[in-house]
Amino acid sequence: MTTTTAETLPGIRVAGWALAALGAATLAIVAFTTPWRALPAAAPSVPPDPARDFTPDQIARSEAFDAAVSVPAYLSLGLTLVVAGVLVSTPLGARLLGRLRGPWWLRVLLGVLVLSVAVEILRWPLGMWSETYLREFGLSTQNWPAWTADRAKNIGIRTGLTAIMVLAVVALARRYRRWWIPAAAGAFALTVAVSFAYPVLIEPVFNDFTPMPAGQLRDDLLGMAARDGVPVEDVLVADASRRTTALNAYVSGFGATRRIVVYDTLLRAPADEVELVVAHELGHAKAGDVLYGTLVGALGAACGACLLYLVTSWRPVRRRTGIASVADPKAVGLVMGLLSLATVLSGPAQNLVSRHIEARADAHALDLTRDPAAFVSMQRRLSVTNISDLSPDAFEYVLYVSHPTAPQRIAMARSWALLNGMREP
Repeated sequence: MTTTTAETLPGIRVAGWALAALGAATLAIVAFTTPWRALPAAAPSVPPDPARDFTPDQIARSEAFDAAVSVPAYLSLGLTLVVAGVLVSTPLGARLLGRLRGPWWLRVLLGVLVLSVAVEILRWPLGMWSETYLREFGLSTQNWPAWTADRAKNIGIRTGLTAIMVLAVVALARRYRRWWIPAAAGAFALTVAVSFAYPVLIEPVFNDFTPMPAGQLRDDLLGMAARDGVPVEDVLVADASRRTTALNAYVSGFGATRRIVVYDTLLRAPADEVELVVAHELGHAKAGDVLYGTLVGALGAACGACLLYLVTSWRPVRRRTGIASVADPKAVGLVMGLLSLATVLSGPAQNLVSRHIEARADAHALDLTRDPAAFVSMQRRLSVTNISDLSPDAFEYVLYVSHPTAPQRIAMARSWALLNGMREP
């Protein structure tokens, strides 16, 4: 059983140095590879201005929608923090899970299931509340059975991945004193494996994908990819309209599983705007953003394994939670609470990097299509249709916003046009 004594202090020091080294490497990679500036320094500065591109009614609708959905979103976040706080600072989780019986591995799996179900029961009314607003504003096309099925599948996948991680941590802690070493390696490998497999194992659970129908648009998109030097076997269309009216496209996977996917709702937009959206995704593919994000995420996961070892070895944490060792199945609550806190606390940094990567993909789309007017038109269409928040407050921007706002993206397109000697759209 692990204790913080003179005998284990050297191991804790080694874990601390490993965390420092991995953290420094991760920060250095992010600092030196993130495209902090999407356009050259010589590009003229154009300030974002929602009133220039959106009508008062559109701005008011965006603000009303944001105000409505923010309430259940913040309540859900608060619930996550409260539950995590209870699990990492009180013995309640250990006492609850101490009632479970059976082999240690079964108690671990049951513990993950019990805690996950309990949290989701609390969160379920908030999800229904948010869904009613999505329907009220015309974004959701689902009925309640379909919504319930999608939510249940999402919960099942998340719970399954959590169970794998927690079971691995407890198993390693039962076998190795310095369990953080194989845990860090396993966290890195699992992150890479999930990212690689996600397009072929997870995405089909929620959507059906078909090749884009033969025609001029498909030929133009594949031709644009070839001109860009990005190998693309096909462009897939997701049947997103069965759950939403929102417009979107994305790139996922890498290597043999890399794919560019467009929502079927996007195909209703003008062809030049669809081309710009796909050109943006080609920018992600050409820069290897999915692979880059996966590797940085994997390094972060390895850091998390080291940090988990250090936190759970800290005597005050063990004393407050009533956990003698992570090898005890009763530690499931503590591990899950720490994972939840890590997810929330790492979000702002991930969003910061993501916003700059998305801006680089926008610049790539402009370089590839050289059509800033269509870019501006496309951003307006996406924002109005998706009811995007045009002016998020600072807290929301840091906590939730993973893309530049529409006014920011439009302003960059105007800067690009002026930089390239074109008329400002």
